[in-house]
Amino acid sequence: MNLENTNGSLETSFQDTIATIQFGHPASNSFPRILLDQLTAEINELSRNENVSVIILKSQGEKAFCSGASFDELLQVENEEQGTAFFSGFAHLLNAMRNCNKLIIGRVQGKAVGGGVGIIAACDYIFATPQSDVKLSELAIGIGPFVIEPAVSRKIGKTAMAEMTLAAHEWKSADWAFQKGLFSVLSDAENLDNDVQNFAQKLSSYNPEALFEMKKIIWENTENWESLLFERAAITGKLVLSDFSRNALRQFKK
Repeated sequence: MNLENTNGSLETSFQDTIATIQFGHPASNSFPRILLDQLTAEINELSRNENVSVIILKSQGEKAFCSGASFDELLQVENEEQGTAFFSGFAHLLNAMRNCNKLIIGRVQGKAVGGGVGIIAACDYIFATPQSDVKLSELAIGIGPFVIEPAVSRKIGKTAMAEMTLAAHEWKSADWAFQKGLFSVLSDAENLDNDVQNFAQKLSSYNPEALFEMKKIIWENTENWESLLFERAAITGKLVLSDFSRNALRQFKK
C-alpha cells in the first residue's frame, strides 16, 4: 500500500519475510482519523499474509516519532458521538496490533506524545534513540490517556503510567522509558536502522509457529480490550467537548 495526500502517508515495503510499515504526517507525524484507519487496515492485512513473519513499524523523518491525535480534527468534534468515533480510531489500532499474528518491532527515532506513546506500548519490541523522550500531555488539554492507558500500564506498570500522566507538562527521558520497560533497546541514531534490521532478520529466521505462539503468550489476559478501549474512547469523546478542553486545544494550536 502507498497512500500520500494531505492526510499523511503510509507505505509498506517487503524484504524476504519482513514487512516494514512507514507512516508520516507534516504535523510531527500526528494521526488524523483517515491515517489511523489506514494503518489499522494495513496491520490487519499483514496479519493475514502468510509470506510475512515480522513487521517493523516506523515513522518518517529524523525528528518526532509521533505526536498523537490530530489537534485540527479534535477541534472539529461537535458532539459525543463524533468524539467517541474519533478516539475509537486508536482503540481499533491498538486492538489490531494486539491481535496481529506477527510480532511487531517498533523503530522510534524521536519524541512521542499521547497516542504515539500508546502505539509504542502496543509494539512487541522497541528500538529507540536517546533522543526519544516521551510525554502523556492529555490532562493538560482537558482529557486523559484513557484509550492508551491499558497498553502503557501493561508495559511500564500503573505507578509509572500515573507518574507520566499526572506530570502532563513533563517530558520523560528515553533512558527513563528504557528503565521502565517501554523501550527494549536504546540505539544511537546512526546505528538504529542496522540494529532494527539485524534483529528483525534474526527473528524472521525462527519457526513462524513458535513466533505466533509467543505472540499469544505476550498478549495473554487482554481479551477485555475489545470492549474496554471503546468504553475509554467514549469517556475521552465526552471530555474533549468541555470548555476547558476547547480552550486548551486552541492555545496549543497557537
